[in-house]
Amino acid sequence: MATIAVKDLQKTYGKTHAVNGISVDIADGEFFVILGPSGAGKTTTLKSIAGLVDVDSGSVSIAGVDMTMVEPYHRNVAMAFESYALYPQKTVSQNLASPLRSGRTGKYTEAQQSERIDQVTKTLGINHLLKRFPRELSNGQRQRVALGRVLVRPADVYLLDEPLSHLDAKLRAQMRAELKQLGAMSNTTTIYVTHDYQEALALGDRIGVMREGRLVQIGTPDEIWRSPADTFVAKALGQPEINIIDGVVDDGRINLGQNLTVAIPQDAIVSRGDRVRVGLRPSDIHVTSGEGSLHGRVLLAERLGRNIELTVDVGGAQLIVLTSGRHGVGEGDTVTMKIADENVHVFASGDGDTRRLSADIPLEAVK
Repeated sequence: MATIAVKDLQKTYGKTHAVNGISVDIADGEFFVILGPSGAGKTTTLKSIAGLVDVDSGSVSIAGVDMTMVEPYHRNVAMAFESYALYPQKTVSQNLASPLRSGRTGKYTEAQQSERIDQVTKTLGINHLLKRFPRELSNGQRQRVALGRVLVRPADVYLLDEPLSHLDAKLRAQMRAELKQLGAMSNTTTIYVTHDYQEALALGDRIGVMREGRLVQIGTPDEIWRSPADTFVAKALGQPEINIIDGVVDDGRINLGQNLTVAIPQDAIVSRGDRVRVGLRPSDIHVTSGEGSLHGRVLLAERLGRNIELTVDVGGAQLIVLTSGRHGVGEGDTVTMKIADENVHVFASGDGDTRRLSADIPLEAVK
């Protein structure tokens, strides 16, 4: 177990800033998730911590020790890559045992090796595959074995780079729960990289949202969901994506056009006449048979399991709304909708400025 301190990390490839001034402190035993799209710099950040790339400037400390001059194999860090690397001539059991026999992490008796392998394989659901060779496994099974090779080795830090990316949706959901359980059992400091917001919300003690080499927001899953720092973060969490609508601040309300308004949330810092952008999550908009501030006509209704995704024309703007099937709403219907004041997100609308206009964002300030 170990703390991790990353200070002003910089890494460029030609003119591209893969990592651009990242600073973050990760607590002992914390499960920290880096969320961002492809090309955001997530993998380069992990490799920098592991010592697999030479950074241009900045520092990484593990357990209070500066790692600048420490070789990767002396950092006691275990890393799983998105691409799985297994020894083709060895069985699953032999692949899993190899990190315990390398000598770099100490010596383990056969009984200790068996106990560790048994724990990890049961958690990952691969204990029935121990006698098979990699060529006899599906892609998903190979990925779980590759992840097992990392987790089987006791380390100060686990660095996991998109470890569930090749699994189907059902197995990914199952594996999220099992990884959370394994993390709680081992209490090992873990940095987990993903582009999947559901994984980030389900697994992270905290989440760092990454864009173009920068961490644009750090907070707990609840903080980032409730108080996204800007429209990029707001759009990164949630499917369907949050609705963003232009509006103008009036007396106690925000006009969205054609007499359509929403309340100004209590934490918003705005003045009458300000032009803003309003964020409304599809799951926070409720179709009602009573009073509501939003009225529109359903353009499209698509069933998504128990819910129906509606595309609603509201005064010329299109809103995506998630509703239960019990409302019986169909295409061409006129609907009334409401949204709780605290679920209205207000952002700046200037060129290049999409920050949240809030008096109190309860999370770390990130430049």
